[in-house]
Formats: sequence, C-alpha cells, structure tokens
Amino acid sequence: MTRPAGSTDPGGTACGAPEVLILACGALAREIRDVSRLHQLHNVTLECLPASLHNRPERIGEAVRQRLHRCKGRYERVLLGYADCGTRGELVEICHEFRESGTEIEMMPGAHCYQFFAGQERFAAMNDNDPTAFYLTDYLVKHFERIIMGGLGIAAHPELRDMYFGNYTKLVYLAQTDDPLLDQKALAAADRIGLAFERLSTGYGELESQVFDLARRQTAVL
Repeated sequence: MTRPAGSTDPGGTACGAPEVLILACGALAREIRDVSRLHQLHNVTLECLPASLHNRPERIGEAVRQRLHRCKGRYERVLLGYADCGTRGELVEICHEFRESGTEIEMMPGAHCYQFFAGQERFAAMNDNDPTAFYLTDYLVKHFERIIMGGLGIAAHPELRDMYFGNYTKLVYLAQTDDPLLDQKALAAADRIGLAFERLSTGYGELESQVFDLARRQTAVL
C-alpha cells in the first residue's frame, strides 16, 4: 500500500474503544479503510453510499437519513463521512436531528472533501487566490470519464464543456497518494477539458485526524 503524504505512524486501538460507524461517500472508501488499517482501528465499521451522488447533492440528505435510521442503536458513535457537499446545510440538520434522539454523531468539517483534504485554512487561501480553479481528488481522477465526462453529459455533448468549465482556468489535482499513474491521468483530465494543470500533495488531511480522534476517544465513565 502506498502511504499517503502526511500520514502519521499507526497506533493500537485502545482496549474498550467504542463501536464507531462511519457512514461516508463512496468516494472516500479507500481513504477511510487506509486510515483504519494504518491506525489499527478495529472498532470502526465503514458503510458507504454511492459516489454517484456527487452529481446529485439534492439526494444525499435523504439517502443519509434513511441509512442512519437503519443503523440506529447499533453503534456508540457515528462519523458522517461527508462535508456539506452541496446539501445547503441539510446534513448539519440531520446530525442535529439524530443528536436530539440520542445518537452521538459528528460530520466532517467544511464545504466539501477538497477542503478537508487540503485543510480548511489552506484551501480557503487557495480559493481566495484563484477562484477559477477546478479540483479533483484521487477518486475523481480515477473515475473522471464516468463521473465528470459521462455524469455531466460532456462525453455525449461536447458543447457542454464550455457551460461547465468556461469560467475555469486550471485543474488542481489534490493528491492523497504519490502515484505516477494517477498524476498522468490527472494531467490527461486537465487536457480533456482544456485547463492548465497543477498538482498539490495533501495526504488524507483532516479526514485522517477526524477518523482517528473519534475512534480512539474514550467514553466518559459516569
């Protein structure tokens, strides 16, 4: 396994650690599994919703709510492996709703996965410096043709390229791993949609610390 840039050394899971459910976007499955293995988080169970919801954020909230209802009462803690992800605050409301009914639930910080991979402060500075950048993660690079070109209809209707990307000037690849093949695919993706290319190594960013902290946090003894 290629170790992501910025990862820390693994540590053993503490005895008596709480059972944790991570309900996440399918685009984060590999990263969350890697973090769990690196830190030996044997108390973590991962369930994923389809990554195709990336293109239909209005459907994410209800899909999350239904899955949480199915899992309710089976875990001591839940981490929602989504940022806001275009849901306009709906996931925050869902977390509040489940907290009121007794579920200990948290969600990833920020507006989207680009932000927590890069780090909130760094991403905000990047976005302020150049708001014309389009971002891809490892997952989106791997599945660029299916999710971006196919999912947005550009492959079948090339004229849509300008509608979606006419105001962008560059593609920034936020790399979770050091993989020359992915670098080549990311560069090809930038060429495909006519943008300049930039690569930024992020590792797993705040995803790693959030998963680790929630899984290893000890339950208070009353």
